[in-house]
Amino acid sequence: MKATRRPIQAAARWVRRQPPKMKAFLAVVSGLVALVFLRMVVRDHDNLFVAAEVVHSIGISVLIYKLMKEKTCAGLSLKSQELTAIFLAVRLYCSFVMEYDIHTLLDSATLLTTLWVIYMIRFKLRSSYMEGKDNFAIYYLVIPCAMLALYMHPRTHHNIINRICWAFCVYLESISVLPQLRVMQNTKIVEPFTAHYVFALGVARFLGCAHWVLQVLDTRGRLLTALGYGLWPLMVLLSEIVQTFILADFCYYYVKSVLGGQLVLRLPSGVV
Repeated sequence: MKATRRPIQAAARWVRRQPPKMKAFLAVVSGLVALVFLRMVVRDHDNLFVAAEVVHSIGISVLIYKLMKEKTCAGLSLKSQELTAIFLAVRLYCSFVMEYDIHTLLDSATLLTTLWVIYMIRFKLRSSYMEGKDNFAIYYLVIPCAMLALYMHPRTHHNIINRICWAFCVYLESISVLPQLRVMQNTKIVEPFTAHYVFALGVARFLGCAHWVLQVLDTRGRLLTALGYGLWPLMVLLSEIVQTFILADFCYYYVKSVLGGQLVLRLPSGVV
């Protein structure tokens, strides 16, 4: 096992020594390689979106296990959970009135578990909640997303309110993890269950992004026109890419920590 880890650790040390531009280039190349791999292995790319929802649900399940076993919510951002509940509720509304499918069922399950996590943090485990560290003002996220949705939303045949709501939940989902990253930035030490949860979010976001990118490639761009015209199709892709890259840095340090056998993740200055 140690012999296997040596080349991995050597590669990690080499990456750490690289300048920021080279790290960004390596991240892009790694993402492209992963996309090519998924395109060859997964035949029905719609399954990637389902997989993203499943991984998100697994991440929430990890949180539930943490809250029930350790009886503490230290290190968790209540604001990120509330933002998650908001965009899931709006997306469920859009799903019911626009297109009812398996994603509706998955979102319903994820919303219920997220609401349970919020209840536990707010009432049952309030004494362990790190309110001073969870200091990201969520109106800085909600209001800009709402304003952007009013201006850039799908140009389809659906009701204008439904189209604005759809855009709002897409934009809010892409940045809903920022308060959680702020908490980790403030503490610098991330305990295992929280790290597993955030890593699951990162994987889910990447799978969701891969789903959209591969669907565009498979349909030779026809999917973009199906989403409507104007800037909206590009905004959907941009939102998926943004939420993937927001978590990319954390996922790198998570994988590095796991390969190094460290149970507690310690983040250096400047990360997230």
